[in-house]
Amino acid sequence: MSFFKNVFGASDENEAVQFPWIFITDLGQLNEILTVSTEKTVVIFKHSTSCYISKTALKQFEREFVLHNDIVPYFLDLLRYRPISNEIASRFDIQHQSPQIIVIKNGKAIYTASHENIDAIMLERFI
Repeated sequence: MSFFKNVFGASDENEAVQFPWIFITDLGQLNEILTVSTEKTVVIFKHSTSCYISKTALKQFEREFVLHNDIVPYFLDLLRYRPISNEIASRFDIQHQSPQIIVIKNGKAIYTASHENIDAIMLERFI
């Protein structure tokens, strides 16, 4: 939280609400994602904590994402968990990008977007 928010408080009630990410911290979770994707659409957001573009894309994604009951959102800090990022690229046969979203349905990556092409609103078409 920024200094001004600490001193003066959040200007918007929604700013205090945390996004319901499921954090990927273990390779075994990729099997969980495959299973979950047979019931609901999954989106993985691969984020670089040292990249301004990634931070901007993440904030915009979180503001626009409204499909909380329809899509299960996973989050990967790719700097801390680079081996998992590499396994995602290999397992789903996609090229690594950062920032990147990967939409998974029925165990397969059906869509990927990176950088300025990340758009939470368009996820509706994958429900």
